[in-house]
Amino acid sequence: MRHVHGRARRAGAALAAVLTWAGLLAGAAGCTSDGDGIGSGIGGVFGKPPAAEDVIRITPDDGSEAVRPEKKLSVRVPGGRLESVRVVKSQDAHRTPVPGRISEDGLRWEPDDERLALAAKYTVDAVALDGHGRRSARHATFTTYVPDERFIGYVAPENRSVVGTGMIVSLEFSREIADRAAVERAVTVTAKPATEVRPHWFGKDRLDFRPEKYWKPGTEVTVDLRLRDVEGAPGVYGLQHKKITFTVGRSQVSRVDAAERTMEVRRDGTLLTTVPITAGAPKTPTYNGKMVITEMLDVTRMNSRTVGFGGEYDIPDVPHAIRLTTSGTFLHGNYWAPADTFGRANVSHGCVGLRDVKGGGADTPAGWFFDRSLIGDVVEVVHSKDRTVAADNGLGGWNMNWKEWKAGSAVK
Repeated sequence: MRHVHGRARRAGAALAAVLTWAGLLAGAAGCTSDGDGIGSGIGGVFGKPPAAEDVIRITPDDGSEAVRPEKKLSVRVPGGRLESVRVVKSQDAHRTPVPGRISEDGLRWEPDDERLALAAKYTVDAVALDGHGRRSARHATFTTYVPDERFIGYVAPENRSVVGTGMIVSLEFSREIADRAAVERAVTVTAKPATEVRPHWFGKDRLDFRPEKYWKPGTEVTVDLRLRDVEGAPGVYGLQHKKITFTVGRSQVSRVDAAERTMEVRRDGTLLTTVPITAGAPKTPTYNGKMVITEMLDVTRMNSRTVGFGGEYDIPDVPHAIRLTTSGTFLHGNYWAPADTFGRANVSHGCVGLRDVKGGGADTPAGWFFDRSLIGDVVEVVHSKDRTVAADNGLGGWNMNWKEWKAGSAVK
């Protein structure tokens, strides 16, 4: 099941705010079975919950850019109470929790430090109960003001993380880069044992790095940012000078066969298991190609309106959600479809669904896979009646051959 995977673009809708559960990081998600057959009638099961933006009000607004440091950060509810609020500040590839507290009446959360940091990305995850005892979750992000004539690069993966063998180093710059060659020269990615790593630009604000083949387990990778005082555009200079390191863990590559409706999970080349799945329905097939896990959420909300599907579905508690693309392709648990759906019918809006139970079960196929996955693991879909996922949709760069990849360098 996929939250629209790329249908949002066909519908002309931008990816909107997405709601998460229990203060965990989340992103746009949401796909469910089509309304004709297995899994239909979800609206009748859940009713129509209030819009999360009406229940949980976050300031600054979701998606805000260049927020000034004097702007007040707050999370409010008009009634009911806040259950949990988690705010994380990302600067220079470091993620730091923002301390704060919920008021005694449960209506407001405010940070201990009222002043926002410069050149940072904030992520806010809040869970609340309204006056009728209905739970809502909301996820929002905003970025703060970067001083004039400066730019920074947001780096993935996180510093000191352990990742899967398919991880691609990705830098998203806060401003468009005109002199891409100068910026590219200022970023070095090295590995132990030694591995050739090459860059590829996607547009003017994203620079990715990868080796020719998947990383070998145990590889230690260092990303050296020497951007300070590098002129990325006329009169615009870099701010960062620091290093980020990460380690490649074991190799896990899973192969989803949309026609057979199965997924083979291989660890270090050995088949661990084959599990039945449900993929995209005929009208909303799943992307083919290699996709890399970029986010893992214990529970998230999937709302079709966030990606241009109208009011087809709104599931507040999708368990074991693993993001595969920026556009919304997920591999996730499904508790609303009959058990015999898996391995028999493709009914989603493009995601890959594994059998699960409400609340998420540790001993279900979805729970088993979630517990054995890492950011950077590869999931490859074959035999789907859709095109291959774009190389810049998530970390889809493995779908380019080595010659194409190297041609994306700005340094000739």
